[in-house]
Amino acid sequence: MRFSANLGFLWADRPLPDAIHAAKAAGFDAVECHWPYDVPAEAVATALQETGLRMLGLNTRRGDVAGGENGLSALPGREEDARAAIDEAIAYAVAIDTPNIHVMAGFAEGRDAHETFVQNLRYACEKAAPYGITILIEPLNRYDAPGYFLTTTDQALAVMSGVGAANLKLMFDCYHVQLMEGDLTHRIEALLPSIGHIQFASVPDRGAPDHGEVNYAHIFRTIARLGYDAPLGAEYKPGGDTDATLGWMNDA
Repeated sequence: MRFSANLGFLWADRPLPDAIHAAKAAGFDAVECHWPYDVPAEAVATALQETGLRMLGLNTRRGDVAGGENGLSALPGREEDARAAIDEAIAYAVAIDTPNIHVMAGFAEGRDAHETFVQNLRYACEKAAPYGITILIEPLNRYDAPGYFLTTTDQALAVMSGVGAANLKLMFDCYHVQLMEGDLTHRIEALLPSIGHIQFASVPDRGAPDHGEVNYAHIFRTIARLGYDAPLGAEYKPGGDTDATLGWMNDA
């Protein structure tokens, strides 16, 4: 198995370029992040070049975080802001050679939100396609993100069907899917053709994957058996020193 360090949580106390170097030193095969926009793309690109790691993905901005926003692309009436965030993410991804962008839906509900999300994703996919970039959408669980528009893989598939773009894929986060749907083995098997990236963390505390209700040794074996060989995203909260939590990676 190969693993990607999600630097939104791992080594989050360090500047992003330093966190990239820490991930390399720890033995990760790639990195990913949440919102890198406060760091010049040139500094991130230099750290990636120095380490030989690739930044696999980043998120679109959440919007007015202080005002409670967590994404813009499913919010009716906010299309201009959503598309500006998409444009910004594509430009940053191109600058650091990142192949995936997670377009965040935000807090919304109803048919208008669905149609808004579909239209904004069509825009994102069309803009990203010339650069070979895949757009990802990720269902979030109702406990950590109550009111988030996208909550289940079935809903994500319906959105993807409405968009109809080859470069739109599912971000399958085992943590979120387990909390909302369970049955991870069968869900991964059924959804693999639609999956663009896989992430993981323990359930229910979102810590390292060496405890909790999910047997990740089994999940990793399942993923390998299915022939999925891209790095899996370690998106967990270390609760302290990241390096002290990495025993699971040696076991895997």
